[in-house]
Amino acid sequence: MHIVIMGCGRVGSTLAHILEDNGHSVAIIDRDPQAFRRLRAGFRGRRVTGIGFDRDVLEEAGIESAQAYVAVSSGDNSNIISARVARENFGVDNVVARIYDPRRAEVYQRLGIPTVATVRWTADQILRRVLPEGAEPLWRDPTGTVVLAEVTFNPAWIGTAVRQVELTTGARLAFINRMGEALVPKDDTAVQEGDILHVVAAGNEMERVNKVLSGVPDEEN
Repeated sequence: MHIVIMGCGRVGSTLAHILEDNGHSVAIIDRDPQAFRRLRAGFRGRRVTGIGFDRDVLEEAGIESAQAYVAVSSGDNSNIISARVARENFGVDNVVARIYDPRRAEVYQRLGIPTVATVRWTADQILRRVLPEGAEPLWRDPTGTVVLAEVTFNPAWIGTAVRQVELTTGARLAFINRMGEALVPKDDTAVQEGDILHVVAAGNEMERVNKVLSGVPDEEN
């Protein structure tokens, strides 16, 4: 894939290196030519000086052949405008914009522009480390409707099949961390001692899911 990144800060330069290491071609845009000093000496991608929503700049970065566009500059407005230009003017379907204001992130998400709400994400990561296990989700979508959470369970659930856990809780068991390795469970996968369960559910259902798993399974089910 060819991927265009706007913003050569810490996030942009890190993404550029990771993508290049995974075999993708990368072009990175920044209005400050000094920003490219964050790129390693062996970086083979294009360095384009300019504004990420300028048509000529985007064309120099190879936007017409890009399969993805990432806007991670320090400005919310610039990120959204450039993401919309990439999608609407150049037909790049796979776009994402970093947004600091979570309220704006929700609005743009509804408009079809995938966003990463930096403040909300950072707050979630901090809360996960200072609050009791299971109190805060690992991830939530920008609208807060869906969450991925690590949950604890009563030992009475050991031996219960995943399909039964899902039927009882109403949540989807996304993956299990078992002895330090991630496992995508099948319907008949049984919960084992020491498992760490990661579930996906509606945000307003997580309190109930935690309550169910902290109790004893209903033998009738």
